[in-house]
Amino acid sequence: MRNTVRYPVEGANSLWHVYKTVPFWKVVKNFIVIQMARYTPFLAMKNWLYRTFLKMKVGNETSFALMVMLDVMFPEKISVGRNTVIGYNTTILAHEYLIKEYRLGEVIIGDEVMIGANSTILPGVKIGDGAFVSAGTVVHKDVPAGAFVGGNPMRVVYTKEELAERWADDPIYGKDNPAAQ
Repeated sequence: MRNTVRYPVEGANSLWHVYKTVPFWKVVKNFIVIQMARYTPFLAMKNWLYRTFLKMKVGNETSFALMVMLDVMFPEKISVGRNTVIGYNTTILAHEYLIKEYRLGEVIIGDEVMIGANSTILPGVKIGDGAFVSAGTVVHKDVPAGAFVGGNPMRVVYTKEELAERWADDPIYGKDNPAAQ
């Protein structure tokens, strides 16, 4: 189970209660900042926008590709570590509005994580340092550090140890490369 906090609602579905859960003008500001960042090719500017206006924690040298869509209501619940790559058109959510409840959860993405294009990261998950998320994956549970995951539903394709063995002789990721240590 993901690490989310559940809030019950009565009457109409929880999306009808949205502005009781988050201020309207906060959503407007977040939407404008996110849309500007989605289209800008300047990585440092994106990180500055996210840190300054959305109150996100973003590590140095982290790269958000074109069209990444962050949670428009609670982006401050997203943290991304150092030297991580978030692939094209990835969606990162920190909320879920359901029929009888809404849920909020922090998303923690570690250092040197690679997230493939068109992935969706759901609220309340942690992606460990050095993990690889295959393109198009729905991340619905925690990802162990160094693991290679993929699919829908997401599953572990290779553990950190299996990847190390598989890449032992690789000139970039292998054991003889000091940067891979």
